[in-house]
Amino acid sequence: MISRRSAVPSRSPHPSPDRPRRRRVWPTALAALGLLLATLYGGSTAGSRAGADDLDAVPQGAQVVRVAEFLAECPYSHRLPDDPIVFPGLPGASHMHSFFGSRVTNAHTDVTDLLGSSSTCSPAIDTSSYWVPTMYRDNQPVEPTGTTFYYLGEGVRDDVIQRIRPFPQGLRIVAGNAKATGVNDPSSVARWSCLHHGEVNPSKDFVTCPPGSMLESYLDFPQCWNGRDLDSADHKSHMSYPVNGECPASHPVPVPKLRQVLRYPVSGGTQGLRLASGPGYTMHGDFFNAWPENELARRVTNCINVIVKCGADGNPS
Repeated sequence: MISRRSAVPSRSPHPSPDRPRRRRVWPTALAALGLLLATLYGGSTAGSRAGADDLDAVPQGAQVVRVAEFLAECPYSHRLPDDPIVFPGLPGASHMHSFFGSRVTNAHTDVTDLLGSSSTCSPAIDTSSYWVPTMYRDNQPVEPTGTTFYYLGEGVRDDVIQRIRPFPQGLRIVAGNAKATGVNDPSSVARWSCLHHGEVNPSKDFVTCPPGSMLESYLDFPQCWNGRDLDSADHKSHMSYPVNGECPASHPVPVPKLRQVLRYPVSGGTQGLRLASGPGYTMHGDFFNAWPENELARRVTNCINVIVKCGADGNPS
């Protein structure tokens, strides 16, 4: 599991109670058990959490962690100077992109091509396509060796999490800005950090990582949809980030927050390091949804709506 440090909330499981000793302390043990169950399942507001029926759906013996999450591990697939969202039908019109997930993505790709295609993802049923500008060091491409795509309920209130809906099939989302002008540009939203080295402050531009570490990129996609359009002229207006824990009236449908976490086998100074789009602050990501509708709906219902941490199989991890 990828270490996400400050970018991701702590997900340490609740500690298990000590095994009771063989002596007559049943009233105390039962009281402790009741307190533990109340802590795990009660929540701070009785009306905003899942009911007993929802929790009964969790497989017996699973350790419930109250984080709304499931994920897909999608290793690198291929490189092309194509972008089927920004430059559809125009091969070679884009800067170089590194693709993850579906193996068939090119400039002509539509959702029909993606559905049921071969995928690098675990789970393989995720035939969505994900892509980012290729990284170069001294003009040699460097591909990430860690590629995790988290689907989260964070960023909105608990009552909004209960209303999160699956992405519609064919939804296209772009996060970040290939034309960002600097680290102070608000359209630059990706962060760079160092694996297992929290003492290195994250930045919107590349950071210098100690030997033996890896350069990490975190990018959160908008999680509020206008409820109508699968794309828009600027490829962004149909989506919005939440405001004060709620989706704005213009984009009333909450969907999972996609968090893209990439680890590059890069450490040391940043000299000679660039993206195909430019400096580190131009990092951006594209997502073309091709999850099977029933599988995506199952994960949203069983993991996100009830605030349970699930693995790649969509079951509590």
